[in-house]
Amino acid sequence: MAAETKTDRVNRIVLVEDHPIFRLGMSTLINEETDLEVCGQAETAAGGLSAIGKHVPDLAIVDISLLEGDGIELVKEIGRHYPGLPVLVLSMHDESLYAERALMAGARGYIMKEEAMGSVVEAIRQVLTGKIYASEDVREAMLSRMVDGFASAGRSPVDRLTDRELEVFRLIGEGLTSRQIAEKLALSIKTIGTYRERIKEKLDLKNASELVRCAVHFLGSHVGNFPTPPPV
Repeated sequence: MAAETKTDRVNRIVLVEDHPIFRLGMSTLINEETDLEVCGQAETAAGGLSAIGKHVPDLAIVDISLLEGDGIELVKEIGRHYPGLPVLVLSMHDESLYAERALMAGARGYIMKEEAMGSVVEAIRQVLTGKIYASEDVREAMLSRMVDGFASAGRSPVDRLTDRELEVFRLIGEGLTSRQIAEKLALSIKTIGTYRERIKEKLDLKNASELVRCAVHFLGSHVGNFPTPPPV
């Protein structure tokens, strides 16, 4: 009788995503692959870091919008605490605004939720082999920035916001108060007030009402339709 062959190594993945149904569907999809396994899940930034420390995965998949904290800052934290761990960012937010920020923060890939069901396994495999996963549009935009320079004319004023300012701006657009934003991001209300003032200055907004209107418009124009959860 021939000796039993050893199975290929299974790559372990921690999934940090705040929508339970989407998280379940994504886990099911990934676990159907013989060489991939979701070994841990979390819905907050702190929970994500804890899960990574506990399970020691080969890859982390991180959503930008989390129950507490935000994905871009989590990508940076993962890079500080677990250097070398590849991160794939999964988001419903417009890649034209967030993909470059995610990659600059240290992510190895960015994929929109609306296309994730058909491409997430490919994205995972590409990132695990050390490659960068991003759409052709994102690659071309980043190359153009390198050629033309980051101060080139025509960039949106929102591009001048820091990652944290952009997150606060987005949450304002979702209708959260300063107190709610502070609690979500684990920051003081005073700090959120400082961010609001910086955002108004950079976007040339006169008052809080203009800030809210601008944030709501921004959110409506940069957030895609939430995808139908994958079958489970």
